[in-house]
Amino acid sequence: MKTFTRLAATVLCAAALVTPGTAQAADLNDPQLKDIAMQLVSSAENSSLDWRAQFSYIEDIGDGRGYTAGIIGFCSGTGDMLDLVRLYRDWKPGNVLEKYLPALERVNGTPSHDGLDPTFTGDWETAANDSTFQDAQEHERDRVYFNPAVSRAQQDGVQALGQFIYYDAIVMHGDGWGDLDFSGIRLRALDTGARPPAQGGDETTWLHAFLDARVWTMKQEPAHEDTSRVDTAQRRFLNEGKLNLERPLRWHVYGDSYEIR
Repeated sequence: MKTFTRLAATVLCAAALVTPGTAQAADLNDPQLKDIAMQLVSSAENSSLDWRAQFSYIEDIGDGRGYTAGIIGFCSGTGDMLDLVRLYRDWKPGNVLEKYLPALERVNGTPSHDGLDPTFTGDWETAANDSTFQDAQEHERDRVYFNPAVSRAQQDGVQALGQFIYYDAIVMHGDGWGDLDFSGIRLRALDTGARPPAQGGDETTWLHAFLDARVWTMKQEPAHEDTSRVDTAQRRFLNEGKLNLERPLRWHVYGDSYEIR
């Protein structure tokens, strides 16, 4: 997971409703498909399909990014947690997390917990019961990750599976900070000669090239070197031809089995 800068994007087209087994073009903005995307990410990030249960999640997973927390893995060391808590302050001044803003500003860009321990995790869990904080988490998830990923995927002409593949990549790798970010993955795929559908390429060929580049990028970081979320989930759906995320979906992540009917 992670971002080091903020991207803003406007979604380009409306969603198309997809039911199991259909082959019509689909868009990840459809509420049913968006919920599937959240479940898929949660299976990899939290070993659970219940993504709404993750508002209160918080721990240091030892990846050098400080605390990882919430429904998309906001990190104290990468700026997105700081932006989230600032938004929560703006929406609900005097909330239980506002007092940590100076500490979050100091630790941004580092793995440090300075000024956060020992009470931050408990206060985060308390805040997670507040619907305003839950709404703020969903707002920042969409602003920073979901909307930019789906917008870029739409520009490339890929359908719901490809949109999810882009989204999962930007969740883990962020964008705008270096060669190992989302844009770096996309450029690496382009360097193979593959082209997205919007540039005349075959969609399946392009997404395989993107996943190859994603796997290479993951292996550059010890915390991400287990590539099963690509190999036994996204690649499986692609090999099954489920470009619209047609259900049922069956996959494995980190040794656990999941199914969405």
